Amino acid sequence: MRHEYRPPRRRSRLTRRGRLALFLGMLLATGALIAVPLLRGDDEAAEKPRHLLVPEGRRAPEVYAAIDRALGLPAGSAKAAAATAALDLPAEAKGNPEGFLFPAAYPVTSRTTPAELLTAMVRTANEKLATKAVADGARAHGMTPYQTATLASIIEAEADSAADMGKVARVVHNRLARSMPLQMDSTLDYALNRHTVDTKLSETRIDSPFNTYRRQGLPPTPIDSPGLRAMAAAVAPTPGDWLYFVTVKAGDTRFSATYDAHRKHVAEFNRLRATADAGTRMVAGRARQQPGARTD
Repeated sequence: MRHEYRPPRRRSRLTRRGRLALFLGMLLATGALIAVPLLRGDDEAAEKPRHLLVPEGRRAPEVYAAIDRALGLPAGSAKAAAATAALDLPAEAKGNPEGFLFPAAYPVTSRTTPAELLTAMVRTANEKLATKAVADGARAHGMTPYQTATLASIIEAEADSAADMGKVARVVHNRLARSMPLQMDSTLDYALNRHTVDTKLSETRIDSPFNTYRRQGLPPTPIDSPGLRAMAAAVAPTPGDWLYFVTVKAGDTRFSATYDAHRKHVAEFNRLRATADAGTRMVAGRARQQPGARTD
């Protein structure tokens, strides 16, 4: 398929010092929370703005819904505006702003329009992500900046913490280099329009370009709006030979280089989930047995 990314056999590599410098440079260039000013007229300048916060990892439909709520508009208004706002997106995006509604705090007044907010989000994404550092980092991995944004969106969705982002990035790079399917649940969740940690075997067989169990390479578009830390991890992954990872519990993500080790980690995840589910059923059962207890 044309959208599939296959890395070249030979590619330039950043040195360890180069990766560190690039990683730190991208993070130090801006804070974790970015306040983005909008261009306003004199009347709007006199009005104290509210702020719409777009967190990292939000999907485009979720951002549209947040814009509609913030502006008090009917559902679907921001989505309709995205189709006519002439957003400055990469050619590879084909008009789809997914991945380029940059996570930041945006001022909102009574006169703000969806098109203004969307334009500011895409402009900020271009300013923060379409940089020489990102272009150089992408080139070092045989990718385009758009493919790197797609990779960063997967990292944003998969990493349990910022500290794990570099390792998750390395797993993806290692799998791409070995022509292994990524098998990322986050891309499957995107195809099914959901957020969950539970994936059924039958779901891994669905026919979708976002099903990275069946289709090799990166998905055709980003799956959310990545932040700077995820983008930095995409271009400067942590060195390692990992091919698998699973978040066994909050704050405990296990990375492994062999399938046997990974299976043990998955077994631990399943054991903990089964224990937690049993505990939930027990508490619910006790609540139903208590006189006057409400379970609705």
